[in-house]
Amino acid sequence: MTRVAVMALFALTLAPAVEPIQLSARARSFRPGEVVVLTIAGPDASAALRIRAFDRDVAAYRDGDAWRAIVGVDLDIKPGTYRVMVESGAEPSAERRSYDLTIVPRVFRTRRLTVNEGFVTPPSSELSRIERESALLAATWASSAPSRLWRTAFIRPVPQAANSAFGTRSIFNGERRNSHGGADFLSPAGTPIQATNAGRIAIARNLYFSGNTVIIDHGLGLFSMLAHLSRIDVQEGESVTANQLIGLVGATGRVTGPHLHWAVRAGNARVDPLSLLAVLGSAAFAR
Repeated sequence: MTRVAVMALFALTLAPAVEPIQLSARARSFRPGEVVVLTIAGPDASAALRIRAFDRDVAAYRDGDAWRAIVGVDLDIKPGTYRVMVESGAEPSAERRSYDLTIVPRVFRTRRLTVNEGFVTPPSSELSRIERESALLAATWASSAPSRLWRTAFIRPVPQAANSAFGTRSIFNGERRNSHGGADFLSPAGTPIQATNAGRIAIARNLYFSGNTVIIDHGLGLFSMLAHLSRIDVQEGESVTANQLIGLVGATGRVTGPHLHWAVRAGNARVDPLSLLAVLGSAAFAR
């Protein structure tokens, strides 16, 4: 064997093997407002993964012999085919795969209400507060923990059923308002509210629109927002476990009666909390 052949064989032996990437996706349905669990098989636990979906980076976590990533399909995403890109390894030998998510149409119901104008339009004296709180929320959604903080199934925060549909388009006094970005539970005042899963308390304070509000950062861009509480039992920066008491149902903020509003963000996408339970709740968590 020539010296050149020996050197080539030696270089080939040292070159790291790149495992082929295998992709699959699981969701309750592939529609706006849904949570998609992407499974990436092939790359080992030490691999550096880079994932892009809906023009944003998506973090992955190791789960047994595979990687998983939580991809949120925002409620305003237009129907169509969207490419998910996954890259593993370093250049120039990085392995790449793509997966096409086909998002089908979803019709959200519309409700038209005539209410007191003061309930619809905030007074000018509150505008600066509303702007500060809007900036606080935007900063919160952008500063999730870089690692997964939950290890168990997601749970319902209260035992009652949801009675207000996610994504409902509201028209108050003839004026279109923001879509309903969560699920409402018609729970009696004083009902204990449980943490939907483990995480860190990012916000625990009174906000103009949502009243007494608790936001749990579950890590990797996944958040639970629980609003209109009568009492808050956790503090910002505190770590919580699934099932932990975080407060009581109330009617604080811009509401007409006691209930719990639960909203979920996944990678800054507004998604249906019931979709999260469908793919990461107790019935689906072991898959």
